[in-house]
Amino acid sequence: MSLTSDKISTIKRAGDDARAVLRSALETFPGDVAVLSSFGAESAALLSLVADIAPATPILFLETGQHFPETLEYRQALAKQLGLTDVRDIRPAPDALKNRDPEGQLWAFDPDACCQLRKVEPLDLATLPFHALITGRKRSQASTRQRMEIVEPNGEGRIKINPLATWSAADLDEEIDRRSLPRHPLSLHGYPSIGCAPCTRAVGEDEDPRAGRWAGLNKTECGIHRPAL
Repeated sequence: MSLTSDKISTIKRAGDDARAVLRSALETFPGDVAVLSSFGAESAALLSLVADIAPATPILFLETGQHFPETLEYRQALAKQLGLTDVRDIRPAPDALKNRDPEGQLWAFDPDACCQLRKVEPLDLATLPFHALITGRKRSQASTRQRMEIVEPNGEGRIKINPLATWSAADLDEEIDRRSLPRHPLSLHGYPSIGCAPCTRAVGEDEDPRAGRWAGLNKTECGIHRPAL
């Protein structure tokens, strides 16, 4: 059994208790783990748990240059309130933007290429120093995530950890209310899932929470959460 396999087993022993999983991940990969956060509609729950346990944990925020202004304001306010001391804005390479999306309109005719440029490539580079990445994904968010595991090895010695995988929307609301955490302003106006402004719309009460992401397209994910190998 490899060292990484030993560490995966350690985290799995925490079961599905989010706090226990998170603490185990942070303790098992000291200095070798980061949290990926969109500072979106549900981000406050996970980030508050991280702040309780290890507020100096690196938090990676993909600053695509096409966020809603409300998201950028929320990112600053929430990080300050929680006392997170190492939030990193991960941006696409300037030369890549100049060469591949000089007008900032790539999203309109090739959204997959836009996500690759603004999210996938920058995150791949930013996570090179880390063997473990913690995310706030939940099975309840979309049909494409219903079989997601709490611990996801990628077959290359790296793992993705999803402490809130089993949480429902009600669980999240209860935690956010219990802690009196601020909510993303757009989440109060029909945006249960918030990405880049050009590719996100409000959703109806009976729609999938992620129906407002790339609406009308055969696209449900940006590509940063590729299936485990």
